[in-house]
This record gives sequence, structure tokens and C-alpha cells, in this order.
Amino acid sequence: MLEGGLLKSIVLLLGVALLPGLSAAAGRCERLVATGNPEYPPYLWRDPQNPQQLIGANADLLKHLAKELDLVIDVIYTGPWSRAQDEVRTGRVDLLAGAFLTLPRLERMDYVHPAFFFTPSVVWVRKGAEFPYASWADLHGRTGGTLVNNSFGQQFDAYAKANLTLEGVSSLTQAFQKLLLGRSDYVLYERFPGLALAEAQGIEDELLVLDPPVSSEGLYLTLSHNSACNDPWLRGQLAKKMTESIAAGLPETLLQHNLLRWEEQQLQPASTPNP
Repeated sequence: MLEGGLLKSIVLLLGVALLPGLSAAAGRCERLVATGNPEYPPYLWRDPQNPQQLIGANADLLKHLAKELDLVIDVIYTGPWSRAQDEVRTGRVDLLAGAFLTLPRLERMDYVHPAFFFTPSVVWVRKGAEFPYASWADLHGRTGGTLVNNSFGQQFDAYAKANLTLEGVSSLTQAFQKLLLGRSDYVLYERFPGLALAEAQGIEDELLVLDPPVSSEGLYLTLSHNSACNDPWLRGQLAKKMTESIAAGLPETLLQHNLLRWEEQQLQPASTPNP
């Protein structure tokens, strides 16, 4: 009887283990946490009604992917862009909701392909203090501003490190203030988020963009190497659903929706956020 009972137990356990996907599903995370650059409208910004949450096109896309995979992904504010990256590197936060591809990040994060947006990074200057600009070399000998740990793509980052003087600050607001005070000659930042924030601050008429862009890079979803949720199933499913979403034109639809959302918020009177 004992041997027979033991044999039945072994057979039952083997049968359960061989059920398709059951053993893998048992250990999967059902809830993940994401963060990103909080000064990045219409891609990402802090929710005026709930400042501990990030909203925008990137957040909406991430929530769509989560719904497709029967997961919950919270997109939270963790501080300035440099801090957000640190939180993902350490694994305290699982995902970055939008990052350019660089070698240092590749050492700490898995990139979900394909890129869901391509965004140009440009040279911002104070109106009346323009200078001749046609290529990266024209930035030599001038002091530029950018965000701490910001990237403009691997090629430009390497060039800037070897040839340019860039001072990092924690926020774009601070970078624009230094520019308008004449404490820097230019600011490097993405065109559309820079314009959105300049309009929100009422300084868009004091700034100019010099063309051409210094780069135009793809925005990717990244997953921390140190995330307890990082496994082959999740990486594969995120890539599959991302590819399907892009083929359906969803990112562009979400971008247009969030452009209007941002503009409408700027027209609304300031209100007290939820505690």
C-alpha cells in the first residue's frame, strides 16, 4: 500500500509539473513598478492630482501592455531623472518607462525591442544670444547644460564626453533658468518635452531651438537586471505585445491624446493635489 501510494504521488507531481506553463506561471510577478523622467511631457510627467504618480503617453502604453499580459504596472514618481535611473539600476523599481539605448544602461538593464518612439534632441539657446551652429563641433568652447545622467544616444554621448563642456543639473527648469541668466550658452534636451515645459513656465518666447538636432534616438522600455520580476517569459511577452502595439499605431495615438491632455492641464487653474 505504501509503495503504491508513493508511486501515485510521484505520478501526480510529475503530471502537475508537466502541465504547460503552470510551473512557470506560479512564480511570475503579478505587479511591477515603473518610473521615468518626470519632466518629459507629453511622454511622462507628474499627475497634478496625484504627484506620486507619473502620467503621459509612455505610462499609458505601459498600462496597455500590462493589461494585455494580465499584470498590474504602477508608474510612480521616484524623484528627478537621475534618481529614477538609480532606482531601476538597483532593482528597487522594475522598469524604466522610456530610455535611450546606451552601453552603460545595457550593463544594468534589458531593453524591450522595438523602440516605441523616436525623439529628436536639440540645442536650446536664449533669444538674442544665438551662435552659428551646423554640427556638433560648433558647440566646442561653449558651456552647455543638461540633466544629470541624461543621454542623447551612445554616439553623441561619447563625443560630448571627449569634446564638450556639459554641466548637469537635476531639472530642466533649473537648466533653462541658468540659460536665461547667461550662466550657460545652451541647453541640450528633447524638442517636444522642452517646448512643453517652456510653455508651462511662460518662457517659450525667450528661447530658440538651433537646428539640426544633435541626435534622434529611440525610446525603449527597459527592465532592470536586478528586478526580481525579470525573467525570459516577461521579456518575451513585453517584446511581443510592444511589437503588436506599434504595428497597430497605438503609441502615436497615445502621444496625440497626451499632447491635448498636457495642454488642457496648463489651461486649468492650479488645484490642490490629493494627499
